[in-house]
Amino acid sequence: MSNKKKIAIAGATGFIGRWFIETYKNHFEIIALSRKKINSVDNGVEWRMVDLFSISSSTEALKGADYALYLVHSMQPSTRLNQSNFEDTDLLLADNFSRAAEECNLKHIVYVGGILPKDNLNISKHLQSRFEVEQVLGSRKTPLTTIRAGIIIGPGGSSFRIIEKLVTNLPVMACPEWTKSKNQPVDLRVALKAIEKIFGQPEHFNKPIEIGGNEIVTYMDVLKITAKEMKKKRWIFSIPFFSLGMSKLWVGVFSGSNSNFVSPLIESLRHDMTLEDKVTIKELPTFSLKETIKRASDKTIKIPSTPKGVPPTKDKNTVRSVQRIANPTKKTAEWVAHAYPIWLSKIFSSLINAEEKNNILKFKLLGVTLLQLEYIKNRSDLNRQLFYITGGYLTKRTNRGWLEFRSILNDKYIITAIHEFVPRLPWIIYKFTQAKAHLFVMKKFENHLSNLKN
Repeated sequence: MSNKKKIAIAGATGFIGRWFIETYKNHFEIIALSRKKINSVDNGVEWRMVDLFSISSSTEALKGADYALYLVHSMQPSTRLNQSNFEDTDLLLADNFSRAAEECNLKHIVYVGGILPKDNLNISKHLQSRFEVEQVLGSRKTPLTTIRAGIIIGPGGSSFRIIEKLVTNLPVMACPEWTKSKNQPVDLRVALKAIEKIFGQPEHFNKPIEIGGNEIVTYMDVLKITAKEMKKKRWIFSIPFFSLGMSKLWVGVFSGSNSNFVSPLIESLRHDMTLEDKVTIKELPTFSLKETIKRASDKTIKIPSTPKGVPPTKDKNTVRSVQRIANPTKKTAEWVAHAYPIWLSKIFSSLINAEEKNNILKFKLLGVTLLQLEYIKNRSDLNRQLFYITGGYLTKRTNRGWLEFRSILNDKYIITAIHEFVPRLPWIIYKFTQAKAHLFVMKKFENHLSNLKN
């Protein structure tokens, strides 16, 4: 019987996940989690299919693991219509993972987030989201260690790939003001070693740890060093009048990167993100920034690939909607789930009626059942209320979708989420009627919660 610890990796197909597997698959037993069904014969690596939007799927995927490495960051939509922003989605996924880790009695979660800014600027949505994920992952009994890192540079990394493409495509770079922000880029090998050394070490439990290189540089410096290592003669200089919006467009066009990835990244780069004075991990390797960039741009290095897999089958018109609602009076999800249908009937002057009987909730319009929900009591609690979508005129499928209310971050917010919903209406009509109406109603409900008295 193996004495190796078993690590489940959420985000196993990403940059850090692939390199961690490649580097440590003989050191640990790896459970690599993926949205796709992957059949692999790689010794030391077991691929498991998971839907991280589902608590039950997440729990099944974590069974038997000792530790978990959480590398999830949801910048790409997973359904045809995704009425969600990445901050709210990340919050929900982190809560699911935290619940599943507690259920499976995991001994430790390691999460790779971002260094929090040391300047006085308003924190970007991207970094605020990373910090919220950190809070949610650590909100239950499973010990958490967050590794807060600056830009992690290594072969195949998406952030460095943008830098490479800009250097390749632009002989002249007029850099906006944010490129003067200070950072301490860290070599991928340092980040991987930090993760490996932290797992299962009680002295690191429930503490954030910052890692970075020894050199404090600006992003413009990184561009210049990269150009030199790539042997490209580039004129790189700063101009003061480039707006943040223009920067996003500029970087997106000339790097060929998706706007869903570029936009939050650029917002974060305007911050100074340098390390605190104290260092809490000993004996990490050190590399100069020049060495790091040279290795990252070395095309002879084989970048670990992910085995091919089969994605889960979905209806063409599948919808997901995740909305965060301010909850100033700290109501529980149980309270909100009970109050919502009552409020909905009142706001529509009883034109839409909510009827509840034997755990079946029906929303009716002029006697026609628009939506039928079944309350799943044994999978609900004070902070999470779950309903299966089981019928009604507005839904095409009655055996997959679900609605939930979630109170999160000590009841600071309520998350309302619809998953795997397939509308009956023709897509173009649904998109501009029912989908818009749902967002409108959720905003009105948020206003209602905000106006409640304690």
